[in-house]
Amino acid sequence: MQTQATQMTTTPGLSMWQVLACGAAIVTLSMGIRHGFGLWLQPITQAQGWTRETFAFAIAIQNLAWGTFGIFAGMVADRFGAFRVIIIGAVLYGLGLVGMALSPDAFTFTLTAGVLIGAAQAGTTYAVIYGVIGRQIDPARRSWAMGVAAAAGSFGQFLMVPVEGFLIQGFGWQQALLVLAMAVLLITPLAFGLREPGFAGGAAPERDQTIMQALREALKYPSFQLLMAGYFVCGFQVVFIGVHMPSYLKDKGLSPEVASYALALIGLFNVLGTYIAGSLGQKLAKRKILAAIYIGRAVAISIFLWAPLSPTSVYIFSGVMGLLWLSTVPPTNATVAGIFGVAHLSMLGGFVFFSHQIGSFMGVWLGGLLYDRTGSYDIVWYISIALGIFAALINLPVRETPIHRGPAPVAA
Repeated sequence: MQTQATQMTTTPGLSMWQVLACGAAIVTLSMGIRHGFGLWLQPITQAQGWTRETFAFAIAIQNLAWGTFGIFAGMVADRFGAFRVIIIGAVLYGLGLVGMALSPDAFTFTLTAGVLIGAAQAGTTYAVIYGVIGRQIDPARRSWAMGVAAAAGSFGQFLMVPVEGFLIQGFGWQQALLVLAMAVLLITPLAFGLREPGFAGGAAPERDQTIMQALREALKYPSFQLLMAGYFVCGFQVVFIGVHMPSYLKDKGLSPEVASYALALIGLFNVLGTYIAGSLGQKLAKRKILAAIYIGRAVAISIFLWAPLSPTSVYIFSGVMGLLWLSTVPPTNATVAGIFGVAHLSMLGGFVFFSHQIGSFMGVWLGGLLYDRTGSYDIVWYISIALGIFAALINLPVRETPIHRGPAPVAA
């Protein structure tokens, strides 16, 4: 029996620092803009006369589209190279933000803010960037490098959310979106820094498996199924909090600045959290890291709901959640790479992320739906606590060792 970790044979690749610099900058812009969408909930719904469920449904569709298109973006990136996918994603992102600003009705808003931006995020965020990291960076530093890229996304949240709040207050919500549409196009030149030599001329390096063989193997593997289930919970929690917490705090009488600072603190502390998670993944069992993250979230949310609400309690909660926010990303993706190798990493990462985005859809949509039905977010907070406990338990049995495959069939 031969061991799985047959890596792709590649030509001399990109330098580690080039991959990290360009990949981190792309994720900073893409994720930074995305994390601020909750700031537009009340300005848009009030200006357009929509319910919160209408806005939440569009963002829920965005997350679902992100997950769906992420699978195909990963396949294309594995076959033709990531930089082409990133460029297309950047252009779609700009178009989606323009459409989000100018949508005359809820249906058009859902198509642009939902489908178009979701497709754009599929091509400019973790699954595609991590595919490059997996192929170009030595396995001994892979988890750490993934932590650096995830930390960049968190820094983007810390950097961009206050900027987005300033743009909304200074120029209005529509003009703010148009400014962001121009800013996101900076991703295009950065993509060329991730142009991998092995994909010259659109030809992918040789692989031991076809796409369908790799996919069937992964979907039948219990540990892959458990990782997908845990990532569902991650998506549910972070998107519900990211989109609905600003309105939750305003409903409780706190100023909009508290919400902006809270989201920025989540991003700031997650720079540290994701970096630590990625670094620990080189030394400790990743399944235990993931279980600790999920149980930590459940405890943090419980204390936040139990304690008297004040700006101080919000900032403490944001700092703690920031440490746990996207820290699931490096150990989850590094585990997938360790089990199955890197030949189809963007595609397999896309499938795991699809589960994350189903959870994101449910979290953001249920937040809006149940608020409109009950006038409160309490039920969704309690669901988040229960799901955190569930995710901690199901990550413990994950096997991180490389999968064993039989010898490859010999051609006649």
